[in-house]
Amino acid sequence: MTLSIVIVNWNTRDYLLGALRSIYQNPPSFPFEVIVVDNASTDGSAQAVAREYPQVRLILNGTNEGYARGNNQGVAASTGKYVLLLNPDVVVWPGSLERAVTLLEHRCEAGVLAAKLVHADGAVQKSVRGFPRPISIIFAVTGLAMLFRGSRRLNAYRMDWFDYDQEAVVEQPMGTFLLVRRSLFDTVGYMDERFPIFFNDVDWLYRAHQQGQVILYTPSVVVTHYGGGSTRQVRGMMAWESRRGLLQFYRKHYRSPFFLPVYWVAAAASWVHAWIASRLRG
Repeated sequence: MTLSIVIVNWNTRDYLLGALRSIYQNPPSFPFEVIVVDNASTDGSAQAVAREYPQVRLILNGTNEGYARGNNQGVAASTGKYVLLLNPDVVVWPGSLERAVTLLEHRCEAGVLAAKLVHADGAVQKSVRGFPRPISIIFAVTGLAMLFRGSRRLNAYRMDWFDYDQEAVVEQPMGTFLLVRRSLFDTVGYMDERFPIFFNDVDWLYRAHQQGQVILYTPSVVVTHYGGGSTRQVRGMMAWESRRGLLQFYRKHYRSPFFLPVYWVAAAASWVHAWIASRLRG
């Protein structure tokens, strides 16, 4: 098996069926498999997949196990040389799957490949960030990053200056479309399930980066990303879950007393942001 496509789903039936439709209408020329991990959806997702795409391997969870565990289940069940972690709210463009695998095969130095994401209207989605290092978060919290959007140092986290039309080695592409060499799961490990929703991909990419793995962004592979298919259902909670993920990332990777003041600054700022966001989103 050349490619395993792992999709974790929770109540995104229509998006999921659209993603599967785009895969099977634009299949690669090499052998591939699709694994859908359903986190106890109540919208008929699993039944629809079983009915319309019987070739898909379904893993049915009795409860919502979260995005990290769902991906881990899918990866463990997969057999492909390459594993694509794909969100259900994605439409794969013609040739994208084959182009992605071919590119990674020829770029031996790269272990992960990220695609260019576009919105439904064709506008480019900002999907690449730097790691949330303490100094980067300080610049973001103090507003310096907003004032100097073009600065690679001051705006190293949100990277508003990034050119999405150029191939580049990056740190933290969005986990919407991540093509990974299977061997990396043996060296980097699986996703940390202490990050159930947010920052699990950031944590995994950070660990890969620490091991010297190259993460490659390419504009030659394009997919449409509708965004927030699952998280839109619980908008009020998502800001708090994002805050929880960031602080867990800091507790895990920046445990030295030297970083304690930064942790509390990040905690306070993220609390305010989460409170405002939860009120605005309802």
